[in-house]
Amino acid sequence: MADVLVIGNGGREHALCYGLKKSPEVNQIYCVPGNPGIAQIAECVKLENMNPETLAAFAKEKKVDLAVIGPEAPLCDGAADAIRAVGIPVFGPVKASARLEGSKDFSKQFMVRHGIPTARYQTFTSAPEAEAYIRSEYAAGRETVVKADGLAAGKGVIVAANEAEAIQAVRDCFGGQFGNAGAVVVIEELLIGEEASILALTDGKTIVPLVSSQDHKRLLNEDMGPNTGGMGAYSPAPVVTKEVMDEVTETVLKRFLAGVQKDNMDYRGIIYAGIMVTKDGPKVLEFNVRFGDPETECVIPRLKSSLYDVMLKTAECRLAEADLVWSEEPSVCIVMASGGYPAGPLDKGHTIYGIEEAEKTGAIVFHAGTTAQADGNVANSGGRVLVVTKVAPNMADAIKGAYEGVSKIKWEGEQHRTDIAKRALIKR
Repeated sequence: MADVLVIGNGGREHALCYGLKKSPEVNQIYCVPGNPGIAQIAECVKLENMNPETLAAFAKEKKVDLAVIGPEAPLCDGAADAIRAVGIPVFGPVKASARLEGSKDFSKQFMVRHGIPTARYQTFTSAPEAEAYIRSEYAAGRETVVKADGLAAGKGVIVAANEAEAIQAVRDCFGGQFGNAGAVVVIEELLIGEEASILALTDGKTIVPLVSSQDHKRLLNEDMGPNTGGMGAYSPAPVVTKEVMDEVTETVLKRFLAGVQKDNMDYRGIIYAGIMVTKDGPKVLEFNVRFGDPETECVIPRLKSSLYDVMLKTAECRLAEADLVWSEEPSVCIVMASGGYPAGPLDKGHTIYGIEEAEKTGAIVFHAGTTAQADGNVANSGGRVLVVTKVAPNMADAIKGAYEGVSKIKWEGEQHRTDIAKRALIKR
């Protein structure tokens, strides 16, 4: 029986622990630092810090058989490098490969170099040059997207409504709104179409896509309001037809794998391709080097085979031996967020009621931003707080079941969208 270390404390990590707990090979799960929901199925451990050396020392002390790194920050800091150095298989790319998410400019250069379809772009290190470029783009009738180059907790992408907004976004980036992440700015053409999330496992030799999903980035119904880390998702995504998936496989996944090999990148883990299905075919909006959130919370519950088995084989460069079996039943997940999210200040510290009642309906409740209270209850402690998931025989029942779960949960200031996955019904 295997012991596993999962690093992270969000809804994605709760979903990964949930999948690993169902794996017959798994004995013990340690989660650093974890959250109150994860604590129900794993031993949560708070270390003095989250630096790579501390994580590696803990993994070695516990003699874990596999380490799974959830968030992008420890990957970009080199956690995979440090843990592998003490002889433990790691699901997650090394620091040099994690730059595919850690630097949008690096990622765009990789795409262009290897012929992966993506939006036209320019990179800038000063506000005046970036502003002049934006003015020239709008003068030519082209809209833009402004991106902070570095990690900004999912908030460094500004889809501008007009030229003035784009220029303000540039000033915000260079003005320090996103810290060091905004010291370099990438400006892209705005792609028009429908988004989809394609996640694929790769060990640098083989690449295997997971089932498709679609995230809802905007805060409000009808895709209105500011961008967020994601307000809900569903799987599968009807926009990813067989034809679209075939094209993504040929032009994105296979070229990604060839690029990794050509550039001698050590890549063992998940690659997340945010795709825009345009009139000219699918194009990559971004690469992430970890599972998407909240896509993970609706994809992992559909996995029928062992998550541990496929993760270990990926970490040991044996992915070709893995066998993934998926449920035919669709899934929907709804994000429940704190008041003030995403711009802040967040309305935190309120007791959450009804989680057990929600679970009694058959929904799965993943914790994303909760903290334990002295009386045994939990309170909201982050922007995205809970993710409520339902797997059902059809999409309509999955939507209904997820929202039934949501309806049982209450706390002061809570907000959520009421139209998650409705597009799937329209498509059908």
